[in-house]
Amino acid sequence: MSGNDPGVCLVTQPHRERASKDHAYDLAEIVAEITAVTVVTANLPADSALRADHEVEEYSTGGAGTNVVAEALRFVLNQFRLCRLLFRREEAVVLFFGTTSYLLPAAFARLTGKTVLVLPRGDVPLSLRLRWEESMPAPLARALAGAVSVLERVNYRLADAVVSYTPSMATQLGLGRYENKLYTSGARFVDTEQFDVHRPYRQRDRTVGFIGRLDVEKQIPKLAAATQRLPEDIRFVFVGDGDYRELLEQELAAEIDRGSVELVGWVDREAVPAQLNRLRLLVVPSHPTEGLPTAIQEGMACGTPAYATPVSGVPDLVREGETGFLMDSTDPDEIAADIEAILDRDDLETVSEEARSLVETEYSFEAAVQRWRGILEDVGGHP
Repeated sequence: MSGNDPGVCLVTQPHRERASKDHAYDLAEIVAEITAVTVVTANLPADSALRADHEVEEYSTGGAGTNVVAEALRFVLNQFRLCRLLFRREEAVVLFFGTTSYLLPAAFARLTGKTVLVLPRGDVPLSLRLRWEESMPAPLARALAGAVSVLERVNYRLADAVVSYTPSMATQLGLGRYENKLYTSGARFVDTEQFDVHRPYRQRDRTVGFIGRLDVEKQIPKLAAATQRLPEDIRFVFVGDGDYRELLEQELAAEIDRGSVELVGWVDREAVPAQLNRLRLLVVPSHPTEGLPTAIQEGMACGTPAYATPVSGVPDLVREGETGFLMDSTDPDEIAADIEAILDRDDLETVSEEARSLVETEYSFEAAVQRWRGILEDVGGHP
């Protein structure tokens, strides 16, 4: 890093999750290899790896709020706080990661001569709508989510550059209209040493599973119904915690008792590779709310192919019959039938090897740094 290195402010959302190395941490690690980085966030746990390994500025110690009204008030207040914080920062580049609807600080950064990049983590309006529909009338949830979508679109127009993880993600989010400033190579990386093939694929049992948050975005009720339709020689493992944990315990009580379903619960990130190495297939029936599900990337690094919905950036990573398998439908009967058919294929070991190879080649830390170096050089954020 040279003395006149402009540096990057990485603005992230208020933290909701347990203290661990998350998406923002991974992105900070990439940028830190290229230039100085300061993470600007809120409600960061005291033992966060971000706080330990990077310079952090908090614009608030409060979370996002416990209901829609509180969320809205916090959302507005946080934008004013961000403007005040950015005013005294000297970094030349502000990268809004996931904070795609933070219009006031993005406009303020542009007015003060900073270069503004916007990187969506996924379809935020859809994610909010799905969550809000569980606690309010659907028309109101759609209207509020629509307002967030409008803020996003204005922000995309305002930004100097818009970045997506992959080309398919850009298409899913309708970012093609910004093609003159669109970069479709902003995918994160997988630690291919931590996430590796520790158990050879041929030695794994007929065990499939899901790893992630047990929430509305993952279509957990449909996945639970699909597990009930699987033959007894296929074991299904749920790893994670969330709003649907109780539903799984109730709906799958009989399967849990006879051992065909296992609820592992939440595990530390360090324990995820061992869970992935148990599986012959990772099942990910996501809504198109995520940009590029981390579980799929990490699973492929462990030689575990994914069977996933072809949403957002997934088709760029899960290539049908080569590195994984794409769902034609999220109907429980079809999911169960497809899982059984996939496990009966005689080329699964080859698919496993190709999945690992793709991650090593295109989604390693070194590859991610190279991609982001090109982006920052192109927008003038790195000498």
